[in-house]
Amino acid sequence: MRRLIIIACVCLCSFGLYAQNYNELVEEAMACAQKDSLVRAEQLFREALKLDPKNARNALLFSNLGTVLKRQGKADEAIEAYTMALNITPYATAILLNRAALYLDKGLLEKAYIDYCNVIDLIPEEKEARLFRAYIYMQRHQYKEARIDYNVLLGKDAKNKPARIGLAMLDQKEGKFIAARDRLNLLVEEYPQDASLLKMRANVELEQEFTDMALLDLEAAAKLDPNDADVYVMMGDIYVRQKKKHQARQAYEQAIKLGISALQLEEKLKEVR
Repeated sequence: MRRLIIIACVCLCSFGLYAQNYNELVEEAMACAQKDSLVRAEQLFREALKLDPKNARNALLFSNLGTVLKRQGKADEAIEAYTMALNITPYATAILLNRAALYLDKGLLEKAYIDYCNVIDLIPEEKEARLFRAYIYMQRHQYKEARIDYNVLLGKDAKNKPARIGLAMLDQKEGKFIAARDRLNLLVEEYPQDASLLKMRANVELEQEFTDMALLDLEAAAKLDPNDADVYVMMGDIYVRQKKKHQARQAYEQAIKLGISALQLEEKLKEVR
């Protein structure tokens, strides 16, 4: 009997030490992650997972490991960690969104699409999933489906800026230039310091052959963001259309000063010599 009691005590002590070690590893890993000690955090998360591979908390550990790996630029390993987490908790929308974002970054649109659809099935009003699924639909040229997602977002929030921009882009792709320009006019009025909106409107104006109006928007965009080289390339292209070679060359040279490769603009520069 005494021997059995001793064995039981030893087992209980071992379990307590084991549990303590698991918890300590997790706590230290979390602290390291918060301090940006990412390599150490990764090591500690892996040690905790190895120590108790069946622990109910491991879904959270795999998720945290995925985030630490993502912050280190280890996208493939991060996807693997998120997948392990989802094997344990397949309906965790935050983890689905994290994995989908990585798939999207890697150009794996179909895999990202599946994750976003799963999120929307669970939370139909989830903004991030709707927005990026609409983006994927646009890449697939499924404009009707993209429009539905954008409209769902606007039904919840009529001022949703990304959704409004998305609809303007859809209108442009479908040749609805007046509608696209009307949407952009409202956006430019509400966000006058956003140079990207002026560039978008200039693109629509070029589709309508309103070159002078496009130039005005690009000049305004250049004032807001003087380091945007693409603005000067667009201006150069318009000057070429207008047969203003000197102004076109100046615009292209400014784009090169701002970082555009001279090789990339070689043919354009030949045209305006």
